[in-house]
Amino acid sequence: MGGANLVGGASAGHSCLNGWSSAREARGQRLAAHVEPSTGGWCGLSKQLKQQELAMDQRTKRRLTNITIGLLFLVSGIEYAVILPTIWAYLQTLHAEPYFLGLGLSAFSFSGLIASPIFGRVSDSTRKTKAIILFANLFEIAGNFMYFMGYSKWLLLSSRLVAGIGTGAGACIFGYLTRSTTTEERATVFAVVMAARQAGLLVGPGFNLFLRLCNFKLGPFEVNKYTSPGLFMCLMWIILQVIIIFMYYDLPLVTKNNSQRTVIEEEEEPLVHGDVNHEAAENNQYGSINEHEKLCVQPTDELDGENSRVDEYQYIPNGHIDENYKMNDNPFHNFSATKEYLREEVVVVLTAQFITLFNQTALETMVTPITQKYFHFGELENSLMYCICGVEVIVGFFLVRWLSTKFADRVILAVGLLICNISCIWCLIFLANPKGSFAMLLTEFVVGVFLQILGLPFVAVSQVSLFSKVTAEKTQGFSQGFRRSIGGLATILGPMWAGGLTNNLYIMLGVMMGLLTLLTIMMVLSYSYLVETPPTL
Repeated sequence: MGGANLVGGASAGHSCLNGWSSAREARGQRLAAHVEPSTGGWCGLSKQLKQQELAMDQRTKRRLTNITIGLLFLVSGIEYAVILPTIWAYLQTLHAEPYFLGLGLSAFSFSGLIASPIFGRVSDSTRKTKAIILFANLFEIAGNFMYFMGYSKWLLLSSRLVAGIGTGAGACIFGYLTRSTTTEERATVFAVVMAARQAGLLVGPGFNLFLRLCNFKLGPFEVNKYTSPGLFMCLMWIILQVIIIFMYYDLPLVTKNNSQRTVIEEEEEPLVHGDVNHEAAENNQYGSINEHEKLCVQPTDELDGENSRVDEYQYIPNGHIDENYKMNDNPFHNFSATKEYLREEVVVVLTAQFITLFNQTALETMVTPITQKYFHFGELENSLMYCICGVEVIVGFFLVRWLSTKFADRVILAVGLLICNISCIWCLIFLANPKGSFAMLLTEFVVGVFLQILGLPFVAVSQVSLFSKVTAEKTQGFSQGFRRSIGGLATILGPMWAGGLTNNLYIMLGVMMGLLTLLTIMMVLSYSYLVETPPTL
């Protein structure tokens, strides 16, 4: 009996063990069946973990790259704020004629105007920005060292011409930011970058507090309050060059239109079909928009490597690619400047770029003579005024950064233009022929300047973001260079226009008001076009 029980117990235990093993095998098979389709088994799981680690590494690289871009714009703002206050006195020590001041300031903008589209086109063709930025910064280093040498007025003029070439790297950076951000976050990113430059303009004058104390020799060169800004900026650009080498990365493009691709995955359809299909609009009329225009880009699974690309639906705006378009490594394949830039929405945004910068630089030129004539402001008072203005601009950019998450770019542009119109009308009424007590004049002046500066971030951020959405992404570097060239032309013509009319403010402000009115009418008539058409599946 005992033996029978023992045998029976053993048999029962063996049966239980077999049942447990069978259940374990069944669970393992179910787990394998669950894992294999999604990850390719345990090897796929290991690969997925590796890809997650690479993704984390990409996020770190992206963060370092963004910090470096912010530092680059910060240094460019510092350079403007350090050089500008002393360049006229520097030229006087070299016995330069008064018109050399205008030539020196215009030379910096002119060379940047030429260099921006060139650098932008190279970045579009190579999809690399790091090497271009490093190359462009060499001109900043050389130009500022030439400014430090200062043997003659012609060398000083040449130094600003050479340094201005370095500003062409800005087109590459804006092109990179366009390709590496989604349309929803783009305005926010642009606002932060522009705020970084304004921060440089704000802190820049503080460096002159110790630079003006310099009075020693460095080999054959004399270091004084006029030459020290050039040496200081030369060292700043060298330090930034080192930072770029170690902290800036050419990263892969971001995935676009995640929500639409999620829909495809939920329907268990392939991410991108084998054939590259797109519907191109046959109607390439001026300002025409076709909601079916899109381009499906072939995917690659490469996550490692700085220059790898991810699969994406890349939006091609407004039918400027014809039906015979084929995938081509050259971003300028079938590119047409007339079809790209002579479209209603693009013309409006470029006009906004020109008119706002023209008016801004004209008002900046007008401010100092007005404060000297009516308020007897000196260097200290003007410096404090510019610092306060700088703080307002930075606050304005962060306000726009927040608003851009709530409202469309064209809404922010409309608000900015409204504020600019009010500011110009105010200046035309109260500042063209100021009358009244000192307190009344100062109040009218402060209100006019406050309104003008308040509208600047709204227009600046919205038009840059809009421009990146209504032009082709694959040629964004060249397009941003072209946009910056338009802005450079405005910064040259604005001071020239205002400088000759400081004693006839009715004409100066009247023309500025007329330009703003023209821009406002263009924006109202083209309001429906100032938006990126979403791609359709």
